[in-house]
Amino acid sequence: MNKTIIGREQEIQYLNKLMLSGRPEFLVVYGRRRVGKTFLINEHLGAEIVFSFSGSYNVPAKVQIGNFFSEYLRITKGQHHTTPPVDWSMAFSYLTDYLYSLHTTKGTRAVVFIDELPWLDTPKSGFVLALEYFWNQHASKMNHVLLIACGSVASWMIKKLLKSKGGLYNRVTARLKIEPFSLGQTAAYCRQKGIKLSYYQIVQLYMAMGGIPFYLNAIEPGKSVVQLIDEICFSTTGLLADEYEKMYYSLFKNAENHLAIIEALAKHPYGMIRGELMNASGLPPGGTFARTLEELLDNGFIIKLHPFQKKEKESIYRLIDMYSLFYIRFIRGNAGRAGVSWQLLSADSSYTIWSGYAYENICLLHTKQILKKLGLSGTLTRISSWYFKGTDELPGAQIDVMIDRKDGMINLCEVKFSNKEFVITKEYAAKLRQKSSIFESVTQTKKTVIQTLISTYAAMQNVHYLENIQSEVCMDDLFEAN
Repeated sequence: MNKTIIGREQEIQYLNKLMLSGRPEFLVVYGRRRVGKTFLINEHLGAEIVFSFSGSYNVPAKVQIGNFFSEYLRITKGQHHTTPPVDWSMAFSYLTDYLYSLHTTKGTRAVVFIDELPWLDTPKSGFVLALEYFWNQHASKMNHVLLIACGSVASWMIKKLLKSKGGLYNRVTARLKIEPFSLGQTAAYCRQKGIKLSYYQIVQLYMAMGGIPFYLNAIEPGKSVVQLIDEICFSTTGLLADEYEKMYYSLFKNAENHLAIIEALAKHPYGMIRGELMNASGLPPGGTFARTLEELLDNGFIIKLHPFQKKEKESIYRLIDMYSLFYIRFIRGNAGRAGVSWQLLSADSSYTIWSGYAYENICLLHTKQILKKLGLSGTLTRISSWYFKGTDELPGAQIDVMIDRKDGMINLCEVKFSNKEFVITKEYAAKLRQKSSIFESVTQTKKTVIQTLISTYAAMQNVHYLENIQSEVCMDDLFEAN
């Protein structure tokens, strides 16, 4: 295994399986921008790639086809076609002839890697139709070919390839979604780079930039997490000082619509229901809002939580992208300002409040690790939430993370981020009991309700802990492998 690739063991095993399948394969690889898709393919399959081409952002079809032809000439050295193709159909016919000419030995692969497909699908270009014909008529009959189609706009990849209603319907043979690094993978990445940070410091780093390998590549050894965040996020030349709008505009057409939803959710860190979000975003009802929301979900910037015993229309949408949250709350307006540093900003009381729901987001991104710690990996579960607005008789209550289990149990999770041992006081214990009581009274659930504490460091096991907490998950548990 290539030792330069960290945290992608399962993906590498999957690629190896496809390489040995002995039949033509059409693999769709997708995942958000900067997550390491191209790096993984080039590093692991580079020796077997016989043709590689990447689309360019906001470039007309004529230029894209010219770039494709340049790569074709570089690979074939003019041994086949030398007349520039006039359209995508001709370009793919050139590639077809080249692949037919390859004489591979038994068991070897000819990998064709086409990157950033959404950027190639310019208006009236005919790219998708040409790709359909290339695969259906030729490549799907070549046992030595592994076609890899890759892109950062997950919504496009899903709609045009994985859920195609045209000529590519049910033609994709394999799919691979590249996710951001987990906390454990981030820790492994830091170790490989010789960066010594505690788990608590890695969590702080993760709150600022998430598990995006390209962002993490900017961290340097010998510096504290405060220094790293200062340099990467608040310096005028910092990688993430102005990445926010670039990220959305490079992914989406009419990105101002996506930003309107992101900005609205950033003001409501615990989420909003669909109707509230539509009104807050200012987007018109109908197709534009629905399409934008779906694209943000597909690309992993937001998540959808179905509240316990609520209707689908009452589902909660929540901003889950760590960097977007951090940028909106801290970087915007502060990057490059004289006298502003992360050391000062992180000492403010607003950071304490913000870090609470940021840690909650981290927990929502690490539910597999939480379930593993609780011994629920083999149990059918649903991560949910619950809210009650209150009545004259009962006060309102909200549970942001709960585990609804098929074995007749429900875990109400209390998430706490602290730089020291958490202590459950008499007053806090009373609030926990009240919240649980309201939940059971309002829902009339027949399941057994238990309290789970998800903290950074193990809580003090005083009398209030022992009387109220049935299970606990600590920060270290989130670093476990999936």
